[in-house]
Amino acid sequence: MERFGLRDDQWDRIKDILPGREGHVGGTAADNRLFVEAILYRFRTGIPWRDLPAHFGYWKSVHQRFGRWAKTAFRSLGEEWGF
Repeated sequence: MERFGLRDDQWDRIKDILPGREGHVGGTAADNRLFVEAILYRFRTGIPWRDLPAHFGYWKSVHQRFGRWAKTAFRSLGEEWGF
């Protein structure tokens, strides 16, 4: 699985800007890195969400969290860009 995961230097660059981090408004995620790696794995392999390997967590929970995360990101971009 390492080839689909993040290197430590990549994780260090993004960990402080992700939702779900310690001190961020809303809930604190148990493992943001595992969530990001699950998304990367899913999109790099092209598998359906339901085929996500179990070590990433329950596929439906990962999918729902990704949906919320994406809506928040696009809403923020829309406000920033005036959409």
